[in-house]
Parts: sequence; structure tokens; C-alpha cells
Amino acid sequence: MHQFLIAKRFSTMKGFYTVLLLIVSNIFMTFAWYSHLRLQSYDWFSKLSLPLIILFSWCIALLEYTCMVPANRIGYIDNGGPFNLWQLKVIQEFLSLTIFTIFTIIFFKGETLTMNRLVGFCFLILAVYFIFKK
Repeated sequence: MHQFLIAKRFSTMKGFYTVLLLIVSNIFMTFAWYSHLRLQSYDWFSKLSLPLIILFSWCIALLEYTCMVPANRIGYIDNGGPFNLWQLKVIQEFLSLTIFTIFTIIFFKGETLTMNRLVGFCFLILAVYFIFKK
């Protein structure tokens, strides 16, 4: 019984670290993909060529990968984690859209969160439910 509780707690911690790393990864991913759109309003950034902007985004994306890859390895059930591949992907997508929404509301004031977007998020929450349902 004691071994079971230790294994359960270890699996729970792996799940926690997986989600935490996925959150950090998605923050970096969102910045890598969309921050250049906001930064183009700065004179110094608007003068950069497209290859330099791509390089800028790749540098941020490298930070994303340093969190995403360990998150998937830690969280994957075949590595002792609590999640199967489907669950990892749905968690990642849900976090990606949640972080994207927060990022957009904060940094892009002209973009609004409309009812159709909220309905879409509800469907994503349902997707999470069905993917985790036994």
C-alpha cells in the first residue's frame, strides 16, 4: 500500500511538472509566433529584415522547445507519466489557445473576445473532457 501511495504521488508530481512546463512552453511559443506583430510598431524593430525577424522568433522558439520536449517526456505514460499521447496533445492545445487569448487581450487591444470565440473554447473544454474520459 505504501509503495502505491508513493507511486501515485510521483505520478501526480509528474503531471504537475508536465502542465507547468507546457504553460511556460506555450508562453514562449505565443511570443515567438506573434510578438513580432506587436514589435513592428517600434522603429528599431520595423527596420529589421524578414530573415532577422525569423531569427528573432527562432531564438524565442528555442526556449519553447527546451520546455515542450521535457514536458512531453516527463508526462508521457510510457516514461512513467500520467498522460497518453492524445491527452498530452489536447492539454497542449487547450493551454496554447488559453495563453494566446490572454496574450491577445493584453497586447492587441483591437482584438476582441467575441461570443463565437467563447463557444469555440467551450468546444475545446468538451474535447478535453472526452479525451480524458475512460
